[in-house]
Amino acid sequence: MESSISQEPRPLETEQAWRGRIFPNNEWILLIVLIGECLIFSVTGSNFLTSGNAFEITRLAVEIGLLALVMTPIIITGGIDLSVGSMMGLSAVVMGGLWRDAGVSMPVAIAITLLVGLLGGALNAAMITKLKAPPLIVTLGTFSLFRGIGEGLTRGIENYSGFSPSFLFLGQGYVFGVIPTQLFIFVPVIAAVWWWMHRTAFGRSFYAIGFSQEGSRYAGIKVRRRLNFIYCLSGLAASLAAVIYVAHLGQAKSDAGTGYELTAIAAVVLGGASIFGGRGTVLGTVLGLFAIVILQNGLRLSGQPSELAGVLTGVLLVATIMLDRLSRHSEAKTASYGISQEEFEVKNWQIGILSGVILAAALIVAGSNWLLVRSIKDERAAAGPTQIQPANVPVNTKKSVIAMMPKAKGDPYFISCKMGAEEAAKEVGAELLWDGPTDLDPAKQNEVVEAWITRGVDVIAVSVENKEGISTVLRKARAKGIKVVTWDADAEKDARDFLINQATPQGIGETLTDEAARIMGSKGEFAIITASLSAANQNEWIKYIKQRLAEKYPDMKLVTIQPSEGDRDRAFQETQNVLKVYPEVKLVMGIAAPAVPGIAEAVKQSARKDVKVTGLSLPNMCKPYIKEGIIDSIVLWNTVDLGYLTVYASNALSGGNFKAGDQKLPAGRLKEIEVVGDEVRLGKPFIFNRDNIDQFNF
Repeated sequence: MESSISQEPRPLETEQAWRGRIFPNNEWILLIVLIGECLIFSVTGSNFLTSGNAFEITRLAVEIGLLALVMTPIIITGGIDLSVGSMMGLSAVVMGGLWRDAGVSMPVAIAITLLVGLLGGALNAAMITKLKAPPLIVTLGTFSLFRGIGEGLTRGIENYSGFSPSFLFLGQGYVFGVIPTQLFIFVPVIAAVWWWMHRTAFGRSFYAIGFSQEGSRYAGIKVRRRLNFIYCLSGLAASLAAVIYVAHLGQAKSDAGTGYELTAIAAVVLGGASIFGGRGTVLGTVLGLFAIVILQNGLRLSGQPSELAGVLTGVLLVATIMLDRLSRHSEAKTASYGISQEEFEVKNWQIGILSGVILAAALIVAGSNWLLVRSIKDERAAAGPTQIQPANVPVNTKKSVIAMMPKAKGDPYFISCKMGAEEAAKEVGAELLWDGPTDLDPAKQNEVVEAWITRGVDVIAVSVENKEGISTVLRKARAKGIKVVTWDADAEKDARDFLINQATPQGIGETLTDEAARIMGSKGEFAIITASLSAANQNEWIKYIKQRLAEKYPDMKLVTIQPSEGDRDRAFQETQNVLKVYPEVKLVMGIAAPAVPGIAEAVKQSARKDVKVTGLSLPNMCKPYIKEGIIDSIVLWNTVDLGYLTVYASNALSGGNFKAGDQKLPAGRLKEIEVVGDEVRLGKPFIFNRDNIDQFNF
């Protein structure tokens, strides 16, 4: 015991070397990792080392950065706040509702929104400090509570848009044409939090709380007051991030900030903060944040899969936490056996070295992939064309770089579209970049488009998840001279050159309604399971479904519309709920590819022979249920052809062989495709049923 209390004290700050004073947690190791990232991506990424990309990286860091900055003192105290992402969603819809529905001016709406965040943080604080509940449990509960309230306020459907240009300038504007407006908020917040944490007694007291709350109370520190303060501040920061998020996307929706809490925590921990409390700096958090953002940006500009950034971040985070745990274990042993701390402790520099090695290895792999792809391209170019182009291929002397984005890469619908896109790219000799979010995330779509603008691609082709959210960045792309087309789902017309339309929204909506009427005998109740309640194309179909009902089928009643978020299991669950809540339903219509088989499985397990299924989906996904008689029919088009046509149109547009006013577009094996105004139309919807389903394989 005597050895544990007679340990030599650490040197005072004034006695430390300059490196220790500037980088108290050895953040210089993380700084070296950042420099290494920049060096590698400057070679492998297109236009990485440009001022425009530097500002863009900073802009992308703002929302998560605000959360991470305030998360730093929380983690230093040994706590955590998992509710910040959900608070962003709640704050977004509160602001949108106040502005549009209540007629409140935008400054007042923002003020009330910030107050809501403050109150949400106060709720967390009260349960943690007064009820003595663990922060993990409390904020996990409010994580669901805040998200649920946000979805309840909007019924999961309502999205607020149409904000004034003056408000949108906060998230979309640039000062002097290059500096993102958000930085004039973000940079002062960084400076204020740094000064408060490291230059005031109030801020430094959080370290004492992290080492020992009970000891801090004996030392005269008002622990409860400080914990109340930082959790209230966390809620306030989440609301501020929500305001910037809405201004950036141009839309307020309840799913804003989904997953942001995990990235914010990752940035803090990567920056050297201990999840066990007592250690961390604002500088470390900022460096950890930019390590993640630069990694994401660099991989996109290098043409690497965006999922690789998540893998690398996860590996680094796990390594950091495990080594931090070892460090804590070593401290316990030094206290027990009197072993020198210097001999046994796992230090931050060791964590940094391990993280740097892991990151360097991954980046070497990415660089190797880039060099391999480049060498193959050079070989192909030297060898000349290896295949004969089919007829109806517009001549394009320039090799186009076509960047094509689905709504969600893992959706079978878009996987089949990719097959057609790759087929066309080979025929026309274009370079195809295929990237996008793994789920329905309009914010991720914006990030990917921004990276493509920086890279300087020739054409950007997007299947739009959120019309208002992405149109601004698409306009930016057009202003840079990049051609823009939308496919499957449209943006605002001034944000793109052409729409590659599978069919008209009216044609799809009317065909779906007519099929439902045929199956139901033109009377009775039915329900719709959609993908996302914010999906522009699906909402257009629903609009025409309702119109068709009113005009032609007055005895049919649409009782509910529920989201599946593009997930088969979610569609299964929603259908089970529909069958319980609406027992008179005679048909369930799915208007998303994965939703229809999920609906069919739920109807099958319910043993309801009186309920039929129809909708919009892929033949191969629905074939077993069609043959069993559960799915009567599905409505679609050839998705492979949709991807194929998109690349053909993009390549012709890039080469100057396709322009406004053209009425026909030569498209390889598809022959000549009709062009109506600014729409390239694949054709009319097709009905798949038991009689013809075996003729198709996609």
